[in-house]
Amino acid sequence: MASEAVAQNAADSATDSSTDGDQPVAVPTRGRGRMRARRGVLVLGLLLTVMGLSIIGACFINDRTIEESKGEAVAEVVDTSLTRTVVRFNTDEGRVYIPPNGVLYPADLQAGQLVRVEYDSRNPDLVRVAGRNAVLSLLPVSSSLAVVWAVLLPVYWLLRRPTAR
Repeated sequence: MASEAVAQNAADSATDSSTDGDQPVAVPTRGRGRMRARRGVLVLGLLLTVMGLSIIGACFINDRTIEESKGEAVAEVVDTSLTRTVVRFNTDEGRVYIPPNGVLYPADLQAGQLVRVEYDSRNPDLVRVAGRNAVLSLLPVSSSLAVVWAVLLPVYWLLRRPTAR
């Protein structure tokens, strides 16, 4: 009997554990859930920030593409909606063209209005209002990101606060 106790104590000291009353360790699920929520809030904010910066980058790339092979025309605004503004113009080859995605930087355009446009002569789907460029995308995107972070940072801060028990 004494030899069993010595062998048991030797095993415990070798593994640095106690076999008396072994019970599963309780994992604090509430703390883990809050930690995941905090990470989720930050990941969401970073994802939206990357998306916003990608939009700005895409606008500058579109402008550069138009500048590389620029064609100019006078276009008629056919239709305006929340998602796009449709224009119709004649290309340099004399072909009437209506870009399926509408025109870039369409602020303050009205149906029936004539407006000067610049387009990529290699791809007339890429068209913008003359005199407007990617700088116009900075204000709406940066404003949207400011609102995103103004909402997400307080949520993150609230999730970091210790819970009252």
